[in-house]
Amino acid sequence: MENTKPKDSAHPSGPAKIRKLKVVVDRDLCIGAATCVAIASHTFLIDSEAKAIILKSAETDSDSVIIDAARACPVAAIIIEDEKGERVFPI
Repeated sequence: MENTKPKDSAHPSGPAKIRKLKVVVDRDLCIGAATCVAIASHTFLIDSEAKAIILKSAETDSDSVIIDAARACPVAAIIIEDEKGERVFPI
C-alpha cells in the first residue's frame, strides 16, 4: 500500500523534498502525538517506534496542509524549509 511506505526508506523521517518544500521530522523531539497524521494523513504516519515518518504519498497533501500539520505538532518536531533553504516552520 503506497500510503504507508516511507518516501525514503533509508531516512524515513526525512529530509524529504515535497514539491518546493524540504520536510524533516526531528526524531529526538517527536513524541508520537500524531497530530500531524490527523491533519496530513497522506504525508505523515507514526512508525513502530512512535515517531513520525514521511510517506511516499506526501505529494497528495497541499503545501498549506503540510505546514499546518507542522504547526500543530505540540513539540515543533517537524521542520520545513522552502526551496531557498529558508525556514518556513518553526520560525
